[in-house]
Amino acid sequence: MKIYDTLSGDKKTLEITKGVPLKLFVCGPTVYDYPHIGHARTYLVFDMFVRFLTAQGYSVHYLQNITDIDDKIIDRAKQENTDPRTLAKKFEEAYYEDMETLGIKGAKYARATDHIPEIVVQIQTLLKKGHAYEIPGDGYYFDLSTFPEYGKLSHRTALQAEDSVSRVDDSTKKRNKGDFALWKFEKPGEPAWESPFGRGRPGWHIEDTAITEKEFGPQYDMHGGAIDLIFPHHEAELTQQESASGKKPFVKIWMHTGFLLIDGKKMSKSLGNFITIRDFLNTPITPIQGNPKYKPTSQTLRMMTLMHHYRTPLNYIEKLMPQQAQDRLWSIQSYLFRLSHGDRVKSDKIRASISKLLEEFEREFNSKLENDFNTGEALASIDLLWRKLLAVARDTGGLLNVTEADAVKKWIEEKVSLFGFQLKPVVIPEEIQKLTKEMDEHRSKKKEGYSKATDLREKILALGFLVENEEPNSFVFPLVTNWEAY
Repeated sequence: MKIYDTLSGDKKTLEITKGVPLKLFVCGPTVYDYPHIGHARTYLVFDMFVRFLTAQGYSVHYLQNITDIDDKIIDRAKQENTDPRTLAKKFEEAYYEDMETLGIKGAKYARATDHIPEIVVQIQTLLKKGHAYEIPGDGYYFDLSTFPEYGKLSHRTALQAEDSVSRVDDSTKKRNKGDFALWKFEKPGEPAWESPFGRGRPGWHIEDTAITEKEFGPQYDMHGGAIDLIFPHHEAELTQQESASGKKPFVKIWMHTGFLLIDGKKMSKSLGNFITIRDFLNTPITPIQGNPKYKPTSQTLRMMTLMHHYRTPLNYIEKLMPQQAQDRLWSIQSYLFRLSHGDRVKSDKIRASISKLLEEFEREFNSKLENDFNTGEALASIDLLWRKLLAVARDTGGLLNVTEADAVKKWIEEKVSLFGFQLKPVVIPEEIQKLTKEMDEHRSKKKEGYSKATDLREKILALGFLVENEEPNSFVFPLVTNWEAY
């Protein structure tokens, strides 16, 4: 399996052995607000990544941090006139709830405040090796001039470290503009912990390397996160860990998910386009086609994420993207429905052409995921299989037999399960079945029955079901506007 490595700029082979857990760390949330759909994108990608490796017989030690002390938490607590610890606990619980709603599981979570001793030890190591210094009355900072390779991950120089849109610590007394805080001295009303260098709290970057060094050691396999964390956060992690341990590389592969934009713009509260996961799941959407509003589900968000390559920018357009995701889910539902209910001949044998096709697409599916984890193309292989299947069936005598249909259905269901989709069986109400049968009877009468058949088709449509006329019997499915039932 090859994954694009941000540091080298090339696809690198993932070194993984069965029986030896892959050490994967993904940056978790700073718990000062509800997680948004940009967070969802990253965590859904890595959820799928772990699912795939596990399905291939590998084990993964999947670790996430929880930043439960930070400037953003303190500022939000002041705005809400509450204690920072209370606020962090509230939004940490909200994060877990949202991840459960999205079907994301398997990560081990590690709070920053549970690792103060490890953070202190790492800062002491940096001080001892001459990489850190004190600013009286402020805190301890990393000295970038002591690490000439700073910027190798983000491809910036130390002089480019001053970035108005990044979380670079601000102090007029720093030796270098890009120096970042390791420990901030206690301020009135703010949480603080004892340390050999004074009461205070950790900087943003030091918590991650302290946590990973405890869990994985000074070097490990993969570090993941969103692309906007490359600078300054991941750059700082690499810098301080390689400086502290003297071992390189800190991480073998850096895997970053692309931006999620809202109508082509960065998501932000100031622009009024900030969409939490809860907002997404609880806000009815009106499709461009003018169909009635419908409420998207966690399955919609999962499909919306995984139908695109993880590194590509994902531009969220409210009236378009959820609809596209629903349609893709709907297509898969229709395949499974047809395989279960379509006209089939009885047989316990699979034709060589069908067997060969399934083997071909098993290789195709896995190859897409093994080549820089292209979930979009892997999903597309399900649709392509269906089209080729119909063509093969036509060329070899028409209908699939029962055994063939069951084999194809099982293959698709395995992929659906791997992706984390939970699709309910489609149930057609008895009333709709009767109307469809009556419509087909009129269709069989040709010209004299077409008018009545058309009227019945429109009636079925008005009741929320779509008819696809095929010989000898029509297929009927609920419209996307009825999706909440499934």
